[in-house]
Amino acid sequence: MLYIVGLGLGDERDITVRGLDAVRSCSKIYMEAYTSLLSLGLDPTALANLEKLYGKEITVADREMVEERVDQVLLEAADADIAFLVVGDPFGATTHTDLVVRAKKMGVQVKVIHNASVMNAIGVCGLQLYRYGETISIPFFTEEWRPDSFYEKIQNNSRLGLHTLCLLDIRVKEPTWESLARGKKVYEPPRFMTVNTAISQLLEVEEARGGSAYGRSTLCIGVARLGSDDQKIVAGPMEKLLDIDFGPPLHCLIIVGETHPLEEEMLEFYKM
Repeated sequence: MLYIVGLGLGDERDITVRGLDAVRSCSKIYMEAYTSLLSLGLDPTALANLEKLYGKEITVADREMVEERVDQVLLEAADADIAFLVVGDPFGATTHTDLVVRAKKMGVQVKVIHNASVMNAIGVCGLQLYRYGETISIPFFTEEWRPDSFYEKIQNNSRLGLHTLCLLDIRVKEPTWESLARGKKVYEPPRFMTVNTAISQLLEVEEARGGSAYGRSTLCIGVARLGSDDQKIVAGPMEKLLDIDFGPPLHCLIIVGETHPLEEEMLEFYKM
């Protein structure tokens, strides 16, 4: 059996009882660590905390391993119970559908254990979940690469009066372009996009497009460390949020659409 277990958003204690039972019953544990991270991070101390509670040694699975060597995990799951841990929910912001499809094609049984993800926990800011449009991802801009395909999605949401949840780039163990060209991988330091960087890039795209999806005065909500004890939520115009220090990662951003009176009442608690 391959167990795909959601860990929630905070720390090692956010795992469900059912998830913990599954982990403790497995012979080997992998933890995916490139689409998201728990608020406690992934340094040796944080990993030790996970292993202490779960009672198992954890193998950290980076992007390379999951994308290039995942069949090794599935072969192990054909003969033993293996757990694959995912921050948030297995089918939340970043799905692991490919892993399930591969497992089923190999005849490996799969059991998914769900948990909270950014897609539902974001309701804490007061905006009603059914009033969101399509979620977008904002990547880090570089000198050579400044993708803006997300703009049309924000524009469509705006026309319908819907809120837009923006998931911000996470770069963990990413090889540099220079090292790829030389054939020997050298990895960039980990980077996590802030609300401030996201807004700066969004405003750059809006200026270049000359559209009307949003502007400097558009109401937005910056969220940091969602689901943790020190989560931070601040609502205000885009240009004002540029100056707010949201602290350590992970961050996300909401571009607010048309609001219901109850939403407006809740937003007052978070306004600058």
